[in-house]
Amino acid sequence: MTVAVRVPEELSARIPVEQRGAGLDRDAVRLLVSRGCEVSHHAFVELPRLLRAGDLLVVNTSTTLAAAVDGRAGHARVVVHFSTRGDDGRWAVELRDPDGKGTTRARAGGPAGMEVRLPGGARLVLEEPLSAHGDRLWWARASGAGVLGMLREHGRPIRYSYTERDQPLSVYQTVFALPCADGAGSAEMPSAARPFTARLVAELVSRGVQFAPVTLHTGVASAEVHEPPYPERFSVPEASARLINAVRAGDGRVVAVGTTAVRAVESAAEPDGVVRARAGWTDLVVTPERGVRVVDGLLTGLHEPEASHLLMLEAIAGRAAIDHSYKAALHGLYLWHEFGDVHLILPEEAPHTEHCFSNCW
Repeated sequence: MTVAVRVPEELSARIPVEQRGAGLDRDAVRLLVSRGCEVSHHAFVELPRLLRAGDLLVVNTSTTLAAAVDGRAGHARVVVHFSTRGDDGRWAVELRDPDGKGTTRARAGGPAGMEVRLPGGARLVLEEPLSAHGDRLWWARASGAGVLGMLREHGRPIRYSYTERDQPLSVYQTVFALPCADGAGSAEMPSAARPFTARLVAELVSRGVQFAPVTLHTGVASAEVHEPPYPERFSVPEASARLINAVRAGDGRVVAVGTTAVRAVESAAEPDGVVRARAGWTDLVVTPERGVRVVDGLLTGLHEPEASHLLMLEAIAGRAAIDHSYKAALHGLYLWHEFGDVHLILPEEAPHTEHCFSNCW
């Protein structure tokens, strides 16, 4: 178990920050900065002065799909969350029950052979669980209509009960999103990058901060279930690999924007930390035992304490530091989830090492 804290319901960000008041933009969120157990509080627009010339931000360019669509299984209404498209044309899907409030609740998966009727004459047949360790996600085969076309016409972004209402798909796209030629994308937004605006990116570049694009198409994360991530498609292009290696060879810091960027770049790293251009599927789970080979820091949202990717945060900063920073976020009333505030984890400054360890426990 990781951080043992409870997040009060009132700290869930229910709407995007730009809808909370006149004149606000995406970058009007708060930024918690931790260096070991030393914590400071900032506005996100201060990010350019918290980084330094020569630092590198690794960003995920995956677009967000309108991956939720209504369907019927027999006489029952269901909502299908399309998670990941397999190489054989099948889709990993999660079936959920409408909750009568515009969102959904978890339901048992399966059984094999179950047919779901979808808009536009499409049919979905469940074939087998995605994993032998659970039956939440199933491989399913669609017929009668193309899935991506159906999602564009009838789909909507996946949302959970802590949000207030449906939002247009544009709300779930980051400034770094680039459409893929094959229409692939993420079932849920790579949300750590959401606060970036074009103006802020330009300011970072003007201060000598560099960007390395990678791609990882993330699947559904269902708020009720805290499972290790399933295999996901990723790509680290040659130019980004060269840039990451050059920064690591110099004095700059490699800071991943989001846990998806960590998973992508660490999946392309050799044991000695050299990053190679790679593309395909990754089943890597970054844990404290495995550690990280490439990233020095991480910009990430605030997530439920039981979520498995907190193990990744521990791999980067250590359990004591993450425990300390999450308690500080709760005490400071930071907002959680994809529309909430963000957390920048940077390496400890050497002079503060002794001080940090004396205060972490």
